[in-house]
Amino acid sequence: MSEAATGAQTPMEQHPAADPVVVPRRRPWRWVGMAVVALLAVMALHGLVTNPAFGWYTVFRYLFTRPILAGLGMTLLLTAIAMAGGILIGTVLAVLRDTDSRLLAGASLAYTWFFRTVPVLVQLLFWFNFGALYKHIALGIPFGPALFTLDTNSLVSPLSAAVFGLMLSQGAYTGEIIRSGINGVESGQARAARALGMTRAQVFRVIVFPQALRIIIPALGNEVISMVKNTSMVSVLALSDLLYSAQLIYSRNYQTIPLLIVATIWYLVVVTLLTLLQGRLEKRFGRGVQKR
Repeated sequence: MSEAATGAQTPMEQHPAADPVVVPRRRPWRWVGMAVVALLAVMALHGLVTNPAFGWYTVFRYLFTRPILAGLGMTLLLTAIAMAGGILIGTVLAVLRDTDSRLLAGASLAYTWFFRTVPVLVQLLFWFNFGALYKHIALGIPFGPALFTLDTNSLVSPLSAAVFGLMLSQGAYTGEIIRSGINGVESGQARAARALGMTRAQVFRVIVFPQALRIIIPALGNEVISMVKNTSMVSVLALSDLLYSAQLIYSRNYQTIPLLIVATIWYLVVVTLLTLLQGRLEKRFGRGVQKR
């Protein structure tokens, strides 16, 4: 009778092999790199704490003062208005770019080309000096009498120049982001939805746009963060944003480095919060997507 019939165990079954011992690979250079990074971090922290030129007493003295907080509010206001206007303009540009009309698509392409080519700082200065180009702005019948006329210098203020410059420039970048998101959705889904009797508006609202948001949100979040930092350029227009408010203070007390640190701290706080919000939005709109 065989061993299988009698139920006898083989020598290997009687003495099972022990589990193999996994020996981690030694990486001495990793520990060297970690030690170097830790040493540099300690040296940098020691320099921040012990160097009196940083003026930490002055930093904490002005961190929550009214001019600095007012400048922070202006920075956030400019960011919100410019991004809202940029998203609206970008949506129109994205729709026009994908139309069958060559004239409309060409106009969208020309707008995007121009405002992505000219630096934002140049655009801000241009809008601020727009009154030198047109003394008055008239509204009325084309090539006919004007119904009413506005003085350009009274209409264009530092705030309006900053809004126009940031918003029009942002619209060009946002338009490309939205167009890329829409084109990233598989076209077969739209055709299948149309075959089921859905209108173009329903297809865009229910099928295309929710999926396009997964592509749009990360890039658009980066644009919001960039806009927060780009608002510092409006200081050339003497608009009291965060940076210009700090400049006004250190022009009186000559504490340049501490006031620049104050502005830097607030930029770090705002950008960090926006980054966390962007991460939450990406997780929400990325539900159901298989990650690699």
